[in-house]
Parts: sequence; C-alpha cells; structure tokens
Amino acid sequence: MSHFLVKQVAILGAGVMGAQIAAHLVNVGVPVVLFDLPAKEGPKNGIVTRAVEGLKKLKPAPLGVSQDAALIRQANYEEHLEQLRSCDLVIEAIAERMDWKLDLYRKVAPFLAEHAIVASNTSGLSITKLSEALPEAIQPRFCGIHFFNPPRYMQLVELIATPRTAPAVLDDLETFVTSGLGKGVVRAKDTPNFIANRIGIAGMLATMKQVENFGLSYDVVDDLTGKKLGRASSGTFRTADVVGLDTMAHVIRTLQDNLSLETDPFYGNFGTPEVLAKLIAQGNLGQKTGAGFYKKVGRDILRFDAAAGDYVPSGAKANDVVGRMLKKPALERLRLLRNAEGAEPRFLWALLRDQFHYAAVHLHTVADTARDVDLAMRWGFGVQQGPFELWQEAGWLEVAAMVQEDIDAGRALCSAPLPRWVFEGPVAQAGGVHTPDGSWSPSAGRFIPSRVLPVHARQHFPEDVRGSAAAVPDNAGRTLHEDDAIRLWTLDEAVLIASIKTKMHAISPDVVEGLVQAVDLAERDFEGLVVWSNDTMFSAGADLQAMLPAFMIAGISAIEGAEHAMQQAMLRLRYASVPVVSAIRGLALGGGCELAVYSARRVAAMESYIGLVEVGVGLVPGAGGLTYIARRAAEHAAASTNKDLLPFLTETFTAAAMAKVGTSAIESRQLGYLLDSDIIVPHKDELLFVALQQARGMAASGHRPPARRPFPVAGRNGLATIRGSLVNMRDGGFISAHDFHIGSLIAHVVCGGDVDAGTLVTEEYLMALERQAFCALVTHPKSQERIMGMMATGKPVRN
Repeated sequence: MSHFLVKQVAILGAGVMGAQIAAHLVNVGVPVVLFDLPAKEGPKNGIVTRAVEGLKKLKPAPLGVSQDAALIRQANYEEHLEQLRSCDLVIEAIAERMDWKLDLYRKVAPFLAEHAIVASNTSGLSITKLSEALPEAIQPRFCGIHFFNPPRYMQLVELIATPRTAPAVLDDLETFVTSGLGKGVVRAKDTPNFIANRIGIAGMLATMKQVENFGLSYDVVDDLTGKKLGRASSGTFRTADVVGLDTMAHVIRTLQDNLSLETDPFYGNFGTPEVLAKLIAQGNLGQKTGAGFYKKVGRDILRFDAAAGDYVPSGAKANDVVGRMLKKPALERLRLLRNAEGAEPRFLWALLRDQFHYAAVHLHTVADTARDVDLAMRWGFGVQQGPFELWQEAGWLEVAAMVQEDIDAGRALCSAPLPRWVFEGPVAQAGGVHTPDGSWSPSAGRFIPSRVLPVHARQHFPEDVRGSAAAVPDNAGRTLHEDDAIRLWTLDEAVLIASIKTKMHAISPDVVEGLVQAVDLAERDFEGLVVWSNDTMFSAGADLQAMLPAFMIAGISAIEGAEHAMQQAMLRLRYASVPVVSAIRGLALGGGCELAVYSARRVAAMESYIGLVEVGVGLVPGAGGLTYIARRAAEHAAASTNKDLLPFLTETFTAAAMAKVGTSAIESRQLGYLLDSDIIVPHKDELLFVALQQARGMAASGHRPPARRPFPVAGRNGLATIRGSLVNMRDGGFISAHDFHIGSLIAHVVCGGDVDAGTLVTEEYLMALERQAFCALVTHPKSQERIMGMMATGKPVRN
C-alpha cells in the first residue's frame, strides 16, 4: 500500500465543481481549504463564503449533512497562499480557460509543498499544455483529474498523465481517489475530452442529429434512452439539463477547437446543434436556470418544441412494442431494432450503431484498453453496459458486419470503416475485446490485464467488465449452508459471512432462521460474523408478503409469533459471543435497520440510507427498533450530567414517527442509527474487506457481548409530553388522526408504557410492548389500507 498520506487538500476555485469537490472531501473526512479570488467588496473570502453557503441548498445534496459546510476552510489568493505549503494535494478547478489556468499556476507554484501532487480538474483541456506553465520540478507531480458532476454521487474519476508525470505519482493519486474518495478510476489519454466525455458527448450529438432525422420529441427520446435502454433514468435531454446546456456547449467547443477531419472523421457532426444554441441564447441553460429542454411550470413539466420555438406539454412515452423489443436477448434485440419499420426502433439502432462505430474508431486514441472505455461510460454516464460490452454480448462479428454494412450503405454518420482489428486477429478469434486475460489494446496489439495496485486488494469483488471472468461472490469461498433465503459462507476460514438472498433482501421467517443459524455456526467455528450482500441494498425490511398467508390462516397469533421470532433473532445477534458486523450499502430500512443496530458494529458505505419506515405502511417498528431507541436514550442520559431522558429520546422518536431516513451514512449517524465507533467506507467495493477486518480485529481484541442490564425509561411523564406535541400536530393539520394513533403507540413503547419515570425495564419488556402495538395495527383497517396500497403501488398511502 502507498505511504502517500493526504492530510490536507487545497481546491483552487470555488465554482460549481470546486465547491462540490471540497464538499465530498469533507464527507470522507479529509481536511480541505477552498480558494478563490478575493472579493472586490466586503470580506476578502466573500466569493468562497457564498459558494460554501450555496452547498447547503443544492439538490442532490453535495454534503452528507449541511452543517459540515463549516468544515471547509475558506481562503483567497491574496491573503492565504502560504496555506498551500501544508497541502499534500492541490486540485485546480477554475473555469475552463487555458489562459486563466496558466496564470494561476504561475501564481501558486512558489507556495506548493515539495511533495505535493498538483492536478487540474478539467473536462477536456490538454494536460500537457497546462503543465508547461509549472516549474520543471513540479511537472513530474502534475496530472489531470476529472471528476464527474455531481462529485459526491458520480463514481468516475479520470486521471490523465503528461509525458513528464511520474508513474508513482499517478499510482499514489489513484490509491487516494479509490480508497479515500470511493471512486472508480480510469486512466485516460491526453486527448480532447478524454474518454467518457469524448464518447458520451459524441453520442449526445449523434442523438440530437438522429432526433431531427427521425422526427421524435424530446420526451419520447428520453423515455427510449433511459432505463429501457439500460442507461440513466434521466435519458438524454434531461441529463443535458442537469449537466447544464452551457457546460455541454463548452465541451462541444473543446471538440470543435481541438479536433479536425484529419484527427476525427466524425468531425462534421460536432457542430453546435441549432436547438442548443437557441436555448442558450434565450438564457435557458437547464436545471440551474429553471428551463432548458424542459421547463417546470407549477406542477406541470413542459418540453421545448424546436419547430414552434416554445414550450409545450410533455409526458409522451415510447411505443410499448419497442419496450418489448428491448427486453429481448442482446443479438435479437439489435436485429429487431435494425429491421423494424417504425421510427423509434430504427432511431435506437442508429444510436447504438453510431456508438459502436465511434468507440471502435477512436479506441486507440482515447484509452489504453476497451475496458477503460466501458468502465468510463458505465461510471460517468450511468449506463449498465459500455458499448463494447453490449457489442460483445450480442455477438462480436455479427454486430460488426451489421455496422459495417450500414457504413458501406451510407446510413452511418461517418464513412470511416471499422478498424481492421475488429474483423481480424485476436479480437475476432476471442469473440470480443474482453477476455479473462485482459481487454484489447489496439496500441499494444494485445489483450492487457487490469492494472493492479496494492489498494485493489481491498476489493474482494471489484466491478469489472463483461467477459473478464472477474470473481463473483455467488460462488466464491466455501459454502457452509445455502437455501433460497440465505447463504452462509467464508472467504478466509476465520469469519463467517451471511448473505441474504430474498428479493430486496427482505427479512422473511426463513431469513430469520438463517441468521440465528449463522450466529450458532459462527460461535462454534469462527471468530466473527459479517452480514453482507453484494448489492445496492442491505435490506428493505421485514417481508410482509411472507407473513400474510400465515395471518390469513392463523390470524394475529401468527403475526405475533413471527415478530417474536424476529425480536429474538435480534437479541441473538446483539448478545452473540462473537462480534457481529453489518456491512451496509444502499437501503437499510425497517427490519434492515433493526438488523444493523442490533449488530455489534456497523460498516456503512457513504451512500447508505438507513431508517425505521414502518409508519409508511401504517405499522410501528416491531423487531426491536423502538426498544433500541429507548435503550440508546438511557445510555446517552447515563453518560450526561442531565439525567432527564426526554431530551435524548425526542429526536430518535421523531425519526421513527416521521419515518425519517438518513440521506447518507453521515446523516444516519446523526439520527442514531450509526454510532461514532462505526466505520463509514467511501468505496462500496471495499465494504466487505473493512467489515472482515473489523470482525477479526474485534475478536483479536477480546470482544465480549454487552451485559444484559435493565435501563430506565421516560415513563408516563415523557409519554404525556410527547402526546401533547402529537395533539398539536394533529390539530394543526400536520398529521392525520391515524398518524396520531401510530405516533402515540410509538411513544407508549419508547417511554416504557404506563410506569413512573426512571423505572428500570428490560429489552424483553419493551419488545413485548412493540409486539402489542404492531399486532394492534395489523388488524386496524386504516393500516391495512396502507399495507395493501404499498404492495399494489409501491407508494405510501396517506389516510
């Protein structure tokens, strides 16, 4: 592992990208100084101050919690350049003007630490030309670093070397960006717009051109090019609005200014689309100005009509027949699209054909291997498959023949033929560009394996391209037990892993049984237990559908029995003699949240959304969630000089009563679902590694479960206070009568029922109150309306 330590980062430029990169550094716990020009009026840091304040209002939120904006140190170039000397990484992120960037480099160069890595966050300017403004001693430590917007959520970071960049510098930076920032790193060649924007923007320009050719509206195109096509749900034109039409125009100008017909045979398609120029001239730059290709008026979403020059109602969808075509296997899908008579399928074939064509022609100029192209498109543009992956899945030579036939017939955007390596040699023989031996490199003329750095050892199952034969968890390690609900297995023979297999990882009675079996097995043969699944979801909660048949047959006693079993399973996890670690990524809701909080420790990916949401289906947390809230309040009070339990209970009660979900691991910690001792992991693919390390470390440190001790509750006085607040909310029209009823039941449990304040109770006592409340609501007509509504539509019913 690299010994390059990033103790502090400087961001030069407090614009949209600079400020959001600073925010993400704060999210992952890296101290950051944000610089900009001195303000002409008022405090010298005024520009940075406004940018930092603006972070609190942006959606999607760049900060895990808005209060952390205060952790961004503010600076300006006139007063604070000396602070650069203590920065290990300096990222320049000012406007995309070569002359401005070069001038800034000359200004800051004398203040840079001798070991500091210096990088430019540019979306396409020449990194080599930028490096020429730096002293020779700094040039080996300079490179390009291209974050995608928004930096918190987009996985892709492109690193771009100059001829003088030291290889060790790029390795050190990749290590930090991967493990420290949680990003997927692709190394791009120093060509205009690098990899993802080069391929992606060319694709968007081709889309706009084909839209005109086929006469389709923007809403239909977005429906076609969104989830149906395995791409981001925003499609093409909504994505352009989010990115910003001025930003898109700038990236297009980079292509126009730095390419020609000699360097790019598709150059004739790089003109700024007339509709884009028209919208920019009107000041309609997309989401940031309230209008672009779309405009929101009240509750209505309008789309721009280029022919009319005005906005008209939107909401049109693609033909259902096309949707059915897109569900077919890859080769059949492409054949159907190509041979169909309708405009929509032929439009889609044209888009895919153009992308295959462009990616193949330019692979040797933009990237070292086809793997870099596919991962860049997957991570930077939100596609499920990169162009080469889809091409290879459908049948390499057959698709190549279809594309070349269109080129020869003049139907393609460009007459340049596909490269010879497509049809001849190792790629043709292997049936594609991705193999277990590596991915194709036209420059090297061979398949090149993935780059391996020590940091990559932290990823047991890294995301990789189709055809690479990368390790997958489904059959990895040694399986000790597996059924339809759960798999119990081990990678290292030291720690047992439990992976829930149900849909949305719902906690069914079979899962409960499997978790208890996992604890038994771990206590007998292992040092610890990790609950982890290689998915975007930890657990969506208890499986209500699995409970319904038993309820219909045996009535409420079956529900009470299932809830009691879940509660006992949670206590079994909490009091296991070996450490139980929950490795959380994505949603951990309801029973999933309860599973997490009853573990000895939690390891959570940054993008983890944790909460008790049972109120949304008219119920209360019934697997120990409310008991956890009461116990944590008692523990907080015991550690405080204020022995009144109510202040420590209020926020967690409100979170459960309002079904509030933490919008990041950081906010989930604020809500009390993660503790200060829990670990937040920036990179999703390092989650299992860190969880296993935690389990082993806790075992080696002599882990013992907590003592089973009673704790005080707020009692009837606390209950009366909370009910008073609920009455005000009900009478003020903020909650319904049924919400009030549910909230009162939650308050009854977390306060310990009708007992004196300070009464000592056990977890089992409170869990019995939970079961009573849960079962009472299951038979309540309004709760049943909510349950059935959620199952039918996936949306909460307010009644």
